[in-house]
Amino acid sequence: MTDPQIRRRSEVRALARLALDEIGAAAGGIGSIHRAVSDRVFAGVRLGVGARARPAEALHDEISDAVYALVAGTARLGGSLAGQFLDFPSAENVPPSQTRSGARAIAAIQGLIGDVLESEGSVLAEPLSIRVGGVALTADESTLADAFPHARSRIVVFLHGLVETEDAWSLGGRPTYGERLETDLGYTALHIRYNSGRHISDNGRSLSELLDTVTEHWPVDVESIALVGHSMGGLVARSACRIAFLDDRPWVRRVRQVVSLGSPHLGAPLEQAVHYASAGLAALPETRAISGLLRRRSAGIRDLNQGSLVDEDWRGRDPDALRAAAVSEVPLLDGVTYFFVSATITRSPRHPLGRLLGDGMVLVPSASGRNRTRMVGFRDEDGMHLSPANHFTMLNHESVYEKLLEWLGAPESG
Repeated sequence: MTDPQIRRRSEVRALARLALDEIGAAAGGIGSIHRAVSDRVFAGVRLGVGARARPAEALHDEISDAVYALVAGTARLGGSLAGQFLDFPSAENVPPSQTRSGARAIAAIQGLIGDVLESEGSVLAEPLSIRVGGVALTADESTLADAFPHARSRIVVFLHGLVETEDAWSLGGRPTYGERLETDLGYTALHIRYNSGRHISDNGRSLSELLDTVTEHWPVDVESIALVGHSMGGLVARSACRIAFLDDRPWVRRVRQVVSLGSPHLGAPLEQAVHYASAGLAALPETRAISGLLRRRSAGIRDLNQGSLVDEDWRGRDPDALRAAAVSEVPLLDGVTYFFVSATITRSPRHPLGRLLGDGMVLVPSASGRNRTRMVGFRDEDGMHLSPANHFTMLNHESVYEKLLEWLGAPESG
C-alpha cells in the first residue's frame, strides 16, 4: 500500500468521524436548550396547577432526554466506527488535502477548531508547509532542487488567511501574484499552507523554522526575502519576523519587504463581537449551549480580537475574560519596509458605511495599523487603499499587483 493511499484513508476516516462527532455534540446542545425552555414552561404551568404538573414534566423530561441521548450516542458510535473502518476507494488515491475541494473543507475545519485537532494529534491538523500542486514539500536540499529547478536568489513567500489555503491566491482563475512576479521581477514564489486555527504565534514560529531551513537548503544563495500575507497571513508574517529576530535566525536578515493585504493588525470587529456575545449568551440557560458553541472557536480566531502576535498575549490568560488584556506591541524590524493594503466596500473610506464595515471583515484603521489608542508604525506613503472592494478582492486584483511590482522592486539584471 502506497503512502498516498494511507494518507487518503486516514483523512477520509478523520473527516467522517469529526462530522458524526459534531452531530452528536449538536444533539446534546439542542437537548440542553430544549430542557432549559421546557423547565421554564413547566415552572409557569406549576404556578397555575401546582404539583399536578409534576408527572407530565417527569415523563416529558425522561422521553426527551432519552431521545437526545440516543441521537448523540448513535452519532458518536458511528463516528467511532467510521474512524476505524470507513474508506472510499479512489482510482487516483489522492488524499482530500491534496484536492482543491478537500483542502478547502479541511481549511475551514482547521480555522474553526484547528488547535483542538492539533492537540488530539488528528491527521487533519496539517503542519505548516510549502505546497506545490497541493502536495506538502519537505524543505530538504534535494526536494527543493526538484520542486524549484529554476530557483532564483529572490524569494517571495505568500501566506493565506483564516480558513483559506494557498489556492485562495488564484481567485478569479487569473494567474496568481506569485506566478506573475516570477515572470516580471525574477522572484521564486513559495506558497505556504498552515493550520489557521493555531495561535498566530505558533504559526509564526513554524514559519520562522521553515524559512530558516529553506534558506539553508535553497539551490542558490538567497539574496532577499519578501513576505506577502492576506488577512491573518499578514499577522503570521509579522509574528515570524519578531520570533526570528529574537532567536537570531539567519533568514530574517534577508527580509526586505513585508506586505499585508487586509490584515487586522489592531483586531477584527467580528471576533470582538463574538467575544462579548458568547459572554452574554452564557447568562441564560436557554442560550448557554450557543455560548458554548461560540467559545469553541479556535485560538487563531481568538487572536484576531486585538491582533495578537506573541505567546505572551495568550499564555496563562483566560480566553473568555470579558475584558481582553492589552496585547504586546511588536516593533517593526529595522531595514525592512512594511507595506499595507486596506479596502472599503464603499467608494470613499470616509463614507459612514465604509467606516462601519471596512472591507466587510477588517476596518481601515486596523488594516493600516493606526487608531486612536494604538500605532503599529506603518508609514502612510507605504500604504494603498482599494475601493470599492471587499476583503477577498485584494487576493487577485490588478491595482494591487501594480503596487506589488512597485514595492518589491526592479527586475534582476541579466
